Amino acid sequence: MVVNEKEKYMLEAIKKAEENILTGTGGPFGAVVARDGKIIAAVGNRVTSTNDPTAHAEVVAIREACKALDTFDLTGCEIYASCEPCPMCLGAIMWARIDKLYYAADRIDASRAGFDDELFYSELALPIEKRMMKPTQLLQKEANLVFDKWIEDGNKIPY
Repeated sequence: MVVNEKEKYMLEAIKKAEENILTGTGGPFGAVVARDGKIIAAVGNRVTSTNDPTAHAEVVAIREACKALDTFDLTGCEIYASCEPCPMCLGAIMWARIDKLYYAADRIDASRAGFDDELFYSELALPIEKRMMKPTQLLQKEANLVFDKWIEDGNKIPY
C-alpha cells in the first residue's frame, strides 16, 4: 500500500518499467519526473524501440519534462527511477539540475538481470590508463579556441 506521494511516483516508474516488458517497447526501466506534487513526465526505457542507446528511461523522462516545461533547467524537480541510474543517466540528471533522485532497484540488481551498470561504474572508478576504453586526446589547443570564444560571447545562455 502506498503511504506517501514519493512512493506513488516510484510505483508509477516501476509500472512503466513493467509496461515496457509487456509491450516490448524497451528494457525493464521506468522513470518519473515530478514537481510541485504533479507528474511532469512518466516513461519507460525506449532503447530498443527507437534504436537509440541513450534512450534510457531517465534520459527520456528528462527530455519530456524539459519539453513540457519549456526549459533545460529542471531545478525544483525530482526524478524517480525504477533502478539506480547508470553513469550516463546520473550525468543527465545532474546536468538537468534535478533537485532529488530516488531509485528502487540498484546497480547490482541490474547486473543480475544482465545490464552493464555495475561494470560502467567500476570502469569510471579506475584511472584512465586502466580502463577498457582508453581515450586519446587530439587538438586540445584548437578546441580551446572555441571555449575562448564562448567565454567572450556576451549573448551566451549559461547552463
